[in-house]
Order: sequence, then structure tokens, then C-alpha cells
Amino acid sequence: MIESNAVEPRTSPTIERRRGEWWRDGVIYQIYPRSFADTNGDGVGDLPGIIARLDYLGPAGLGVDAIWLSPIYPSPGLDVGYDVSDHERVDPLFGTEEDFDRLVSEAHQRGLRIVLDLVMNHTSDRHRWFEASRSSRDGPYADWYLWRDPSGVDRQGRPRPPNNWVSFFGGPAWAWEPRREQFYLHTFLAEQPDLNWRNPGVEAAQFGMVRGWLERGVDGFRLDVFNVFLKHPDMPSNPRRVGQTAWTRQVHRHDRDQPDFADLLTRFRALVDSYPDRFTVGELFDGGPDRAAALTTDRHLVFDWELIGAPWSARAFEAIVERRERTFGPDRWPTLVLSNHDQPRQASRLAASAGIDDVDGVAKAAATLLLGLRGTPFLYYGEEIGMIDVAIPADEIVDPPARRAGPDFPWWNRDQCRTPMAWTGEPGAGFTTGRPWIRIGDVRAGRNVADESADPGSVLAAYRRLLAARRARPVLRVGTLETVDAGDSDVVAWIRRLGNDLALVAVNFATDDRRVTLPSPGADRQWRPFAGTDPSPSGPTDGTHLTLRGLEGVLLEPS
Repeated sequence: MIESNAVEPRTSPTIERRRGEWWRDGVIYQIYPRSFADTNGDGVGDLPGIIARLDYLGPAGLGVDAIWLSPIYPSPGLDVGYDVSDHERVDPLFGTEEDFDRLVSEAHQRGLRIVLDLVMNHTSDRHRWFEASRSSRDGPYADWYLWRDPSGVDRQGRPRPPNNWVSFFGGPAWAWEPRREQFYLHTFLAEQPDLNWRNPGVEAAQFGMVRGWLERGVDGFRLDVFNVFLKHPDMPSNPRRVGQTAWTRQVHRHDRDQPDFADLLTRFRALVDSYPDRFTVGELFDGGPDRAAALTTDRHLVFDWELIGAPWSARAFEAIVERRERTFGPDRWPTLVLSNHDQPRQASRLAASAGIDDVDGVAKAAATLLLGLRGTPFLYYGEEIGMIDVAIPADEIVDPPARRAGPDFPWWNRDQCRTPMAWTGEPGAGFTTGRPWIRIGDVRAGRNVADESADPGSVLAAYRRLLAARRARPVLRVGTLETVDAGDSDVVAWIRRLGNDLALVAVNFATDDRRVTLPSPGADRQWRPFAGTDPSPSGPTDGTHLTLRGLEGVLLEPS
């Protein structure tokens, strides 16, 4: 943190050199396809629905730069799409192959890029590869999954698992297949067997699948749990430790983050790099910012989850931001994530963490963090209108792990953050004319696109202002970042710098007004606001002080 009020010039030659790269400059909008827009009345969102809403997302609307689609592949739906039975096709639930190609074409016409979610650690147990593999120890697919003999038998004569590994979704990580008289590994559901990435055939097939999507115009990929692809070849038991659940009672030394993963990742990234202007972002499974930074390279980002787990606290956010800046440094580009399909919605989570009733106020302030910090922002659908978590009754739960939650397996029901997009305040929320696949939240209070579009004080209006400001000023997209001491423990402030261009961002985490101290922007210059959470952002009361309203975020520049 800069303790002085003077701003010292500093820039990064690396950042200057990389200006104009979309994966760095842009904002990526995550769509959960089954909950975005339904065009045929079956209650499930589809690809034509996304096409119909491209103008809402594009330059004339919200103004994001890329769309990340959660899995659109054929799937039995036991993990709501993350149990894939064919990685090379579109699930008819979402539309046709022609619908997908039209989506890519029409998105590109609007300057929007398409990012697909790749689930490559495992497949569905109904995938043709696994059906062949489980049938016999011989044959071309016999070794495409992780099969092991039992370690012995228990007192009842039942086969014992090969080691002590556990599933993240609860219970052992091994399932018995009587046809082979062997166990297979599943890091997640038993219906999601892990692939054997050390088999050259698996790598060749997966890389061929990736090449096929690249040939169809896909601009990038999100890699699901990518640091779990490789396991220790001998599969020894994991060391034990003290923890609250079966998963946390193990040190996951042998079932993730293997030394040769870097070589596999290099080969994969080389394939993607052979197509111009492509990018990837890896989901770091159960790892921290140091590991995320170590795996980050040019055009290939890695999610860092510290921000998504932070409470609504200025000091907590400031500490994380400063740690991220030290960890990633000037030459590794971080991601900015406050919510996604696996976590509580940011407005609900952050407001609840501080006991704040003004959920919309927190949503707007959080938008300033997401769009004002250094890194590539990932915006989860509906956050731009302040969507909140929706309580799902026990008899309506879809999320498989949530149905088996218990004392040794606490689980937050992910259905709550996956509910349909609220386009209007009408029945069906403008999402569907049929019965939605999961219940819709209360949209009558104006928390929907139609109502918020007409309200300059809405969450949507705040996002549009902040996104427009970010697009208009390179310093907000690729400038360096240094926190500054604003003189109030409930305010976080930072300087973005690109060459001689400066921007100051300040966010008040408190619900009442706070008077903050501003750093000097240089001789004969003063700060002036140019955007913020409110239609008329607060400006300096004199050359060195600014009074922020409760939960206000402002962006200022020298004049």
C-alpha cells in the first residue's frame, strides 16, 4: 500500500506491449444455458434463446466482449451437464448443430467471442468410451479410464478399494465394476469416471475434439478442474490430516497437481495457440493463488478463488488485492471472479456476510470491484441485475450432491444460483412460456432487465456505466494497480496507471457516508469523477478529500 498521498510514476513494459489483446482487455460473461432464455416453451434455456439475446450482451447493450457457455454437450444430466456423454456434439436439449454454428456466426458479427466449457477430467458413465472400457479388460478402450484391482477383501468378502482416495462429492473415490472385477476411479460422482490421461489414445482423442471446436470458430475454452487430469501413476494412498469432512481429512498429494501436468498443459496450449487469437482459462481445483499464478501464461489464465471467498470487508478485499498483485506480478495476468455456477450469487453472499439489507447497494459496489481491479473480469449471468440466490425446497433439489448432504458432507445447494434469468416482471420472467426446469425467483420487485433498463439508479444501469467507462479507458483495462491509503478502514482505493494515464477507484464498504483522503494526481491537476455506482458520482469537496455515500463506488481521473 502507498502510505504517501503522492502518486509515483510506474508502468509495465509488458502491459504496454500487450495492449489490445481481447482476453486481457475484455469482460467475459458466463451463461448457464439452461437458465438463460427458452424459445420453445419446454422450460429449458437453449441456443436460439442466447442468439435472441446477443444484442442485449453486445456493444449496443451491456457491452461485454465474450460469452462463456457452461456445458452444452449431450449428458444424462446427473451433474447438470458436467457428466458429458459426447464432447463433440450439441445436446438436442439446447438445439441443433446448426444452431451452434449460427450462434458463433452471429456473435462474431457483433464482436462477441464464444468460449466453451471443456470437461476433460471425466466423462459420463454412459459415454461410449466407458461403456466399452467397463465391458472387458481387453479392447481398444480398456485402459482409457483408471482401473485398479482391489487391495483385498473385507470381513464380508467384499473387495476393498485400491487406496484411501475419496470423492469430492462424498464417499470413496472408487466404484466396483463386476464385469471387469476391478474398481474405477471417480473424483466426483460414480457416474463420472476419470479418464486415464497417460494413455496416448485419450490425449489424441481429446485434442482431436478440441481441434474440431476450434475449426468451428470457438475462441477459447474454460477447462474444468484441469489440475486433476493426472494422478500419481502408482496411486498410493494420500496422507491423512485433521479436517471437517472426508475430503479435507486428506492431503491431496497423489490425486492432483502431478509434476508432469505442466508437460501435458504445454502440449494442450500449443494446440490452442496454433489457431490465432485463442485463449483458455483453467479452473484450479482446490488450490490457492500461488498455484494459479504459477500455471498462468500468455493467453492462458487460471482462476484464483480468493476474491470469491472474501466477506464484505474493505480490509479483507484490500489484503487479497495486494497479495494478488505481489503473487502475479506485472507479467502474469489474474482473473477477477466474484460468483459462478458453483457459488452463491455475489449480492446475496456479500450482503449476508456483513449483515447488510441493501442487497442492490452491495451489488453495485461489487461491480466497481469486478470492473475496476486489474485482471480479466468474469461476470456471471444475472449479476448485472442484482439477481439473488433462490431458496429451493428439498423436494425440488436438482443438484445431486445437495441431495446427499449430511454431517460429514456439508454442501451448499448450487441450484440456488442457477435459477432462470429475469428478463421481465411477468410470469415466467420472460425466460419461458412453459414450466421452468427450476423455480424462478421473485421478479416483481423490479429486479429484472425490463424494469432496470428504465431506472438510472438500478444495478443494471450501474453495470452499463462501469462497463462503458472500462471500454473507453485503456488504463482501466490494462493499467498497473497500487492500493492507496484513503484514511478510512471501510474504504478501499487504488490507482490504475498506464503510461501517463491515471485513474483512481474508491469503494465504500460501509452503509453510511465516509470522508476519504485522495492522493495527489500531480502538479496543477485535480481528480474529477467520470463514472460510478450512482448516476451522479460523488466528486472531491476540495483538492484532497472526497465524501463517498454509503456503498458508493467512484472512478476518477485527473483534470
